[in-house]
Amino acid sequence: MAIDVVFETHALSEDNERGIATGWLPGRLSDRGRRNAADLGRRRRDDGIAAVFTSDLRRAAETAEIAFGGTGLPILHDWRLRECDFGARNGSPGADVKRDRLDYCDRPYPGGGESHAQAIARVARCLADLPTRWAGTRIMLIGHLATYRALEHVTTGRTVRDLVGSEFEWRAEGWEYQLP
Repeated sequence: MAIDVVFETHALSEDNERGIATGWLPGRLSDRGRRNAADLGRRRRDDGIAAVFTSDLRRAAETAEIAFGGTGLPILHDWRLRECDFGARNGSPGADVKRDRLDYCDRPYPGGGESHAQAIARVARCLADLPTRWAGTRIMLIGHLATYRALEHVTTGRTVRDLVGSEFEWRAEGWEYQLP
């Protein structure tokens, strides 16, 4: 049985507002981001969601808690849904990380980071585990750009290079996928 997946990025963070590539740093939601998270909850609470899976990074976990805390929906944290680890470049200006991102499709970021291919594979392993418990249900994933890229890779077969090279367009309504 398939799993219907609703994907939303974490709400707007202070780093997003400052143009920082947070990577594996925790980050925190801005005032506007907390309002965005509350809007997400109002929009999706009665959407037939059986469980919410979120990255364990603070900005994503905070989004899930504001949106779905107190609803009775299980909120499950999984480190595999994290953003790409930019290594020594976590917390760097986003424009700098974006500028040479294609150089790190297959090569890890310096300073203990990972490549985009490794990040997508990590998230894909999380996605592959979902049918064990959630087959036939509708679930919410709250994550990052790496989460989006993995969903696109798994469901459409787009290459890592194509995904990393493409401009990401945030959508207030999120994305919907079906996993086999």
